[in-house]
Amino acid sequence: MSKRSVQSPRIAGHAQEPLKRKVDATMAGKARTGRHKTATTPRAERRNIIPLPCFVLRASDGTLQQRIRQMIAEGIIAGRFRPGERLPSTRALARHLGVSRITVSLAYAELVAEDFLVAEGRSGHRVSATAPRPVLPVTPSGATKSETVLWGRFLSPLAHRQPIDLGKPPDWRSYRFPFVYGQADPTLFDHANWRLCVLQALGQRDFARMADDQFERDDPDLVEFAARHTLPRRGIIAREEEVLFTLGAQNALWLTVELLLGPGKQAAMEEPGYPPLRDLLRQSGARVHLLPVGRFGLAPDQVPKGIDVLFCTPSHQCPTGVTMPLAARKALLARAERDDFIIVEDDYDFENAPGQTPLPALKALDPCGRVIHVGSFSKSLFPGLRLGFLVGPAPFISAARRLRGAVLRHPPGLLQRAAAHFMALGHYDALLRRLAEAYSRRKQVMREALLAHGLDIAGPREGGGSSFWMRTRKGVAATALAEALRNDSVLIEPGRPFFGAPDTPDHYYRIAYSSISEDRIAQGIGKIAACLRLLGG
Repeated sequence: MSKRSVQSPRIAGHAQEPLKRKVDATMAGKARTGRHKTATTPRAERRNIIPLPCFVLRASDGTLQQRIRQMIAEGIIAGRFRPGERLPSTRALARHLGVSRITVSLAYAELVAEDFLVAEGRSGHRVSATAPRPVLPVTPSGATKSETVLWGRFLSPLAHRQPIDLGKPPDWRSYRFPFVYGQADPTLFDHANWRLCVLQALGQRDFARMADDQFERDDPDLVEFAARHTLPRRGIIAREEEVLFTLGAQNALWLTVELLLGPGKQAAMEEPGYPPLRDLLRQSGARVHLLPVGRFGLAPDQVPKGIDVLFCTPSHQCPTGVTMPLAARKALLARAERDDFIIVEDDYDFENAPGQTPLPALKALDPCGRVIHVGSFSKSLFPGLRLGFLVGPAPFISAARRLRGAVLRHPPGLLQRAAAHFMALGHYDALLRRLAEAYSRRKQVMREALLAHGLDIAGPREGGGSSFWMRTRKGVAATALAEALRNDSVLIEPGRPFFGAPDTPDHYYRIAYSSISEDRIAQGIGKIAACLRLLGG
């Protein structure tokens, strides 16, 4: 037989026996001579086999055959074994369960007769596509029949908070006009170079940094890049011991709340503001002041006396997009020094400022060490990276490092290594330039479409960050608008979740252009305008 015919894929099912015997004989001969070590199951087949540890034979009444049949049937009915998945061979399952092979064969035959399994000759058995699947799940044998734990008595009040709905369903990418904020556009990302950087991080040279438990330490190359390149763009000069990487900006905010606040303390934040931050502040037990945001952001003279910590977003106020003027930033710092409070500056979106020259960060203007700076790579790289950072005085960063280490040690070494390579090789700067160019065009298209349709821009008319803060016409609720638009494959973010006061107005919404292609923006804005007219606005 030719070499080519020997290397062809194995013939499954009802193959011709003479041909199969010849192939088997040839393969066996190659195994003896060392030319071919073993005949392996194709990779797709191996992935589709239900693992042996999933089969646990519980003690119950009935024969071994009946118990095996019940075990497999319950796995199928409960959804653990899915249609099309392949079961282990009778020999392998018999060895795993410590029973005879004929017992397993008889159980399989019974399940085939009941349409739980399908026999496929020499390929074995698979879960039938028409196997019985009741509406209600069946309780497995030996499992607890009823819950006796009153979890309301054990869970803390934190477990009862309601989830925040910002109008971003899990399947938002399936919508034709996703005006959602903070998500990545795959057409703009540098997939090829990111993949190469991940592969480099997986190499032997980087293995220790990637694989070892670094305890409380971060990747030194990533810290160096942030201190020498990222932070100076914001005017911030920081030593490496003043920088700490976190699992996104959300984790950084949690660390600051845990370290600076608690019962008896007072905090202030913007209204409207970032909903998860408001949750963190209320969970801390501190008294929370909600400060109104005006045309120029947070007014320094509205900060109440006696607070311990102020949280603000001066670069692009969340969610309005307003930028705090330089004079107001200096006045806020003077107020913090005079009244002795700490400022936590959430600079979550500083890399996204198309067509704008960003003002210096509060931290860059801070001569007294009163500002803790929070940053993130979620908007410039991708949210799933979960890589943020804290910049602050060494005593605070040291305490934050210890707290982070007690909870999660450090962000994954592989991601830190890959990000460090991506930045050091210049791919990050190239990505920022590509994002700036694309966002600048999208912003212009969106602004022109908004003005053409006469929609009411409540925030800056030039937009803030990568979004516009909008207002509905009188009598139209933004939540109703968002719900109606979903039926037309349009996603917007209702503004109500950004407000913490009980008498929250329902006529604001946010639309962003980071996740929608340029050629769909105008059509999507037209759909928003048409829906507003239909609803009476």
